[in-house]
Amino acid sequence: MSDRIFGGFGLLLAIFYIWAASIIKDSFMVDVVGPRAFPYIVGAVLAICSIYFIVRPDDEPEWPAFRSFSEIVFATAVMLLYAWALPELGFLISTVFATAYLTWRLGTEPLWALLTGLLTSVGIYTVFHLILGLSLAKGPFGF
Repeated sequence: MSDRIFGGFGLLLAIFYIWAASIIKDSFMVDVVGPRAFPYIVGAVLAICSIYFIVRPDDEPEWPAFRSFSEIVFATAVMLLYAWALPELGFLISTVFATAYLTWRLGTEPLWALLTGLLTSVGIYTVFHLILGLSLAKGPFGF
């Protein structure tokens, strides 16, 4: 039963996501694919997976223990805080802290988690902003 509830929520989310993608406005410089293509693909994949959960649920899914469930809740909270902090702190700073926390919770020592967060943030920034020229959120220091 819980798989069907999960699938129902996923299907509602997919419908909302596809609707939200449909109202994305075209800019004056539109490429062949357009800005809606990727959100449509994500929404379609989410809808297909959700329908699978509705049609073929597990017999008796195992729910995680409270500690594991709380880890999932905190990881979700970190991702929401990351999305909230991104425009304020910028890509580099926000990504360092989010990646460091998530890496630490996956079992890395705190110092190594911070180093991993720093290297991940700088690496992604280098590839996407400096090499590919994509715009990333700028923080208080202008990068």
